[in-house]
Amino acid sequence: MSNKLLKLLIITMVFIAIAVPLSGCTNQAGNATATPVPTTAPVQTLKLATTTSVNDSGLLNYILPDFEKENNVNVQVLSAGSGQAIAYGASGDVDVLIVHSPAAETTFMNQGHGWNRTQFAHNFFVIVGPTSDPAGIKGLNATQAYDKIAQAKSTFVARVDASGTDTKNRDIWNKTSLKAVPSNVTNTWYKATGSGMGDTLRMADQLQAYTLSDIATYESLSKSLNLTILVENDPVTLINKYDVIAVNQTEYPSVNYPMAKKLIDYLASQPTQQKIAEYGQAQYGRPLFYADLLNNSTSSK
Repeated sequence: MSNKLLKLLIITMVFIAIAVPLSGCTNQAGNATATPVPTTAPVQTLKLATTTSVNDSGLLNYILPDFEKENNVNVQVLSAGSGQAIAYGASGDVDVLIVHSPAAETTFMNQGHGWNRTQFAHNFFVIVGPTSDPAGIKGLNATQAYDKIAQAKSTFVARVDASGTDTKNRDIWNKTSLKAVPSNVTNTWYKATGSGMGDTLRMADQLQAYTLSDIATYESLSKSLNLTILVENDPVTLINKYDVIAVNQTEYPSVNYPMAKKLIDYLASQPTQQKIAEYGQAQYGRPLFYADLLNNSTSSK
């Protein structure tokens, strides 16, 4: 091979080495373009304080995964009684609430701590107790049942934790002939747990006592309990309304209000409302929650 031919071959190889990488950086018009690099948006966090009854019932595990996937968000659930959950909201420690304590919620809203309060579901409280029903309350209304329990001094377990269930329990006792909540100090038959609904039901089961429970938590735990529903047909007294509330971002700038509002819209959406309406139906033969916005566009208060 001549020196001239060798030089030509070397020049050609150098040209090819330079041209090939550059070919990936030009478009059809010959303009240089950057090779696109896939990017993944960071996962957001939404802090949700919710009543133990919603959490213990399993509803959140049923409806939140789709929301998290659709919005690239991790929902951190803080389960507590409604009173404590509302306190977390009032101090700006969470972004959004799901609670069931209407009077406390109204105070929270009137104090300017919350936005977009929306009732998205309801169910009912029930009075459960041993099958033997020593106080004879089966079939009575709630107030009559509490009167009979007090007269018989049958063991009653109460949450006493400032939750929505605790508030309802106190309301019922105040309507009885006692006109007051029994003292767990002076009445050995009246027990206070200071715990959530699941723990309270388990204590009532151990003591074979009566207690007030939301239907969803009772049904979700019923297979492990030797307790039965004795009073439930008192819809006016025993109705249990669930609201979702965003925490005021103006008061607490760190609050993730845009994502909280997305959660409110998600809970109010027809697909989610349908899921709520169906939850528990197949397993328990009854819905554990009634979807209040099904076939309605909005229902904010």
